[in-house]
Amino acid sequence: MDSSETSLIAHLDHLVLTTARESACIDFYTRVLGMRLERFVGGIPPVERTAFSFGRQKINLHVQGAEFEPKAHLPVPGSLDLCFIVQLPMQELVEHLRQCNWPTCEGPVLRTGALGKINSIYLRDPDLNLIELSVQL
Repeated sequence: MDSSETSLIAHLDHLVLTTARESACIDFYTRVLGMRLERFVGGIPPVERTAFSFGRQKINLHVQGAEFEPKAHLPVPGSLDLCFIVQLPMQELVEHLRQCNWPTCEGPVLRTGALGKINSIYLRDPDLNLIELSVQL
């Protein structure tokens, strides 16, 4: 496949987040980021799993020391740097984070995302992953 052809990858289905603080992690991704908590059974042997759903994607949750196989070579809490496009205007996002009493690290600042210019706020989840919340410009 050469560079003039369509990419092999169509879209991201899910990613896996490893946490050391399961309940705090669930609180952040559901209460602060508004994702839907899902519990499902999967794998061999079948085990109960946890995920956060948003749009047509999800984040599967692994608890450090009890990860599901197969897993990343070195699954470590706090190693992710994720950017999410939000559906709120920036002022409403800032107010939402204030009401949730969740501190920010930086922003709003202008950045460049996959589809062009974005206005971003940075914060950290309970495992210290860097989370970028962005408004598409």
